[in-house]
Amino acid sequence: MPTDHRPDLASVPGGFPPVEAVAVGETMVVLCPAPGEPLEHAERVAVSVGGAESNVAGYLARLGHRATWVSRVGDDPFGRAVVRHVAAAGVRVDQVLVDPAAPTGLYVKDPGPEGTAVHYYRAGSAASRMGPETLTDPGLAGARVLHLSGITPALSASCRALVEHAVTARPLAGSLVSFDVNHRARLWPAEQAAPVLRDLANRCDLVFVGQDEAETLWGTTDPLAVRRLLPEPETVVVKDGAVGATAMCRDAEPVFVPAPRVAVVEPVGAGDAFAAGYLAGLLRDLDPVRRLRLGHLVAAQALTSSGDNAPVPPWAWFERLLAAPDEAWSPLDLTGAPARV
Repeated sequence: MPTDHRPDLASVPGGFPPVEAVAVGETMVVLCPAPGEPLEHAERVAVSVGGAESNVAGYLARLGHRATWVSRVGDDPFGRAVVRHVAAAGVRVDQVLVDPAAPTGLYVKDPGPEGTAVHYYRAGSAASRMGPETLTDPGLAGARVLHLSGITPALSASCRALVEHAVTARPLAGSLVSFDVNHRARLWPAEQAAPVLRDLANRCDLVFVGQDEAETLWGTTDPLAVRRLLPEPETVVVKDGAVGATAMCRDAEPVFVPAPRVAVVEPVGAGDAFAAGYLAGLLRDLDPVRRLRLGHLVAAQALTSSGDNAPVPPWAWFERLLAAPDEAWSPLDLTGAPARV
């Protein structure tokens, strides 16, 4: 009987130095009809790749950080496409397992006048078979950041055990554990997810949560109330879409940074981009204000792109805006072509 194995990396970039950040979670193949064309009438679809955690790893790699993605894919063309796509962003993929007994997950976008709906086909996927043993490879040692999301514990009992193990046993010694709440109502309803996600988040070091998620899960839109619900993490970041984001670090005053204005093409993936920007700021030892600014600037790239993982400008562009005085940042308008501002 075929057994799990590592992917064939002959066709993807190699020679990775030691890792700085580890991101764990499912990445799927994405099918999308032409913009504005409802799925039920589509005759052709574009094939791409998307996954919250690998999106974070991809943005970190594009920002110059050494990132690895840990997951499982099926022994199928979709799985090979996923591995190649993630590796092409400069992310290490040697920690991915190929599962001969389960398929790669799939999701389909359905554009419409009220926004883009998403349909998942991921039950029983290869990634849903991950478990606590996922983080045992010594090649992950030394990472400064371990990034997880609330999507993974909704995939299966073994995936939930993986996340619980990661936030409790801390298998990557010395790593800061980052957790994006990322509630997916199609995977589990709010009443089921709310206590689980709160418990997992409260055992992490850094938590990202959308204000809309906090309202759905825990009945509050107040960042300070969210912080009271999550007293243990060193930092809790509450995102309020186009308004801005608030970072609440232990023993420090909350910091709010408004979001720059952008012309939104598609919001999917913007939260992952924000998390990656904030984490890049952390890895670069930036102060809380500049971490939030970097999160907004990377999110702006995602918002103005139709893909789940957009290209980013040279670091000099970010550096210039990160250094701007507050009075120049507040009215910042990136509408049009943010990378050329």
